[in-house]
Amino acid sequence: MTQTERLSYLIKYLINEIDEPDSISIPVEDSAKKHLFRSLMNIRPPRTVSKEFLEVQNTYLQEECTRKGIVSLTDIPMIQNGIYLWQGDITRLYVDAIVNAANSAMLGCFVPCHGCIDNAIHSAAGVELRLECSHIMENQKTKEPIGKAKITKAYNLPCRYVLHTVGPIICGPVTKQDCDQLSNCYRSCLELAATYQLKSIAFCCISTGEFHFPNQKAAEIAIQTVQDYQKKKQDGLEVIFNVFKDNDYKIYKQLLG
Repeated sequence: MTQTERLSYLIKYLINEIDEPDSISIPVEDSAKKHLFRSLMNIRPPRTVSKEFLEVQNTYLQEECTRKGIVSLTDIPMIQNGIYLWQGDITRLYVDAIVNAANSAMLGCFVPCHGCIDNAIHSAAGVELRLECSHIMENQKTKEPIGKAKITKAYNLPCRYVLHTVGPIICGPVTKQDCDQLSNCYRSCLELAATYQLKSIAFCCISTGEFHFPNQKAAEIAIQTVQDYQKKKQDGLEVIFNVFKDNDYKIYKQLLG
């Protein structure tokens, strides 16, 4: 199969799972097909899928990952001892673990092609990531608390694992509790990475997007928590602060410079 043929197969499979498959028309252009495929993945509930689908999906997503370009730790300059700063798509990073800013349901984003990092990570990993998260939440029998962390496989991402953490949602002035909870997100991920003997972890800007934590304060908390951890543990865990927006890059560059 070519990538175009794989994409068509995947779309048709996912459409056939829907109650009224005839209500969705398949576009002609590849860019529109990719948008539809991602949308169908995003709205799909966590359930099993055929072995053939997974084989086609995995080949398709891995080729798309290669096309985007994989970035390893050696491609990123160290900005402080054990700390790196990189601006770009976190789903391109070849590290031991990347951190996903999840919500309390921890099943990924169900909004088609939403711009959040939760959506991007699940879309690049494939449908099995939501299924694994669902198994975790079924066993837990309660929503994921703020400031904790869970680990899953990375599936079709170039990293080995995904660490999922739920940050605080800001609806007014930032409180000390908000700051402590955000710090706990970073600390929980670092401790979980150490438990699994991971050597590198890439953090996104937890809570600063849809959860509205002020970017400057969030960066200060992130850096301080990581630096405190590295001084205390000295376990060689290398940390990448991954930013996507220019404003966040400027903030981190200034604080780390």
